[in-house]
Amino acid sequence: MELEPLRQVHYLGTHERTLDAKNRVAVPAPWVDDQVEELHVIAPPHGDYLLVMPRREMDLQEERIRTAKLSEMEKRDAIRSFFGGVKSVTPDKQGRVLLHDDQCKAVGLTDEVVFVGSKSRFEIWAKDRYATRAAATHENFKNVADLIGL
Repeated sequence: MELEPLRQVHYLGTHERTLDAKNRVAVPAPWVDDQVEELHVIAPPHGDYLLVMPRREMDLQEERIRTAKLSEMEKRDAIRSFFGGVKSVTPDKQGRVLLHDDQCKAVGLTDEVVFVGSKSRFEIWAKDRYATRAAATHENFKNVADLIGL
């Protein structure tokens, strides 16, 4: 009997959602993977959003740090800072995740949020912050699109 290959979810599109009073939010249905037990959430040091990734993406981040042209001390510090800030969440039967209070406060998530796909991972933004960021980066995206022939 052949084993079924792991399905790789691609996180695509932009989806508006509402956080409930307990900081639960529904992950967009196409992004819920019954083969993924946990998602890993971190507030990046230069971001106004939460970065969410499955284990395979988190493992890639570790490999990027380990193979970067950094001193051993810089690598240890980066791994400590990265993994020390990660919180694991597990989608419930309705596809909701419970976000941690400290991470929500760090990036200003309150009620209205936007899920933004980045193919192998996704971001969760406060709706107003995302609107501001999207407007500010539109011209940059147009330039990149021209360069790559999009």
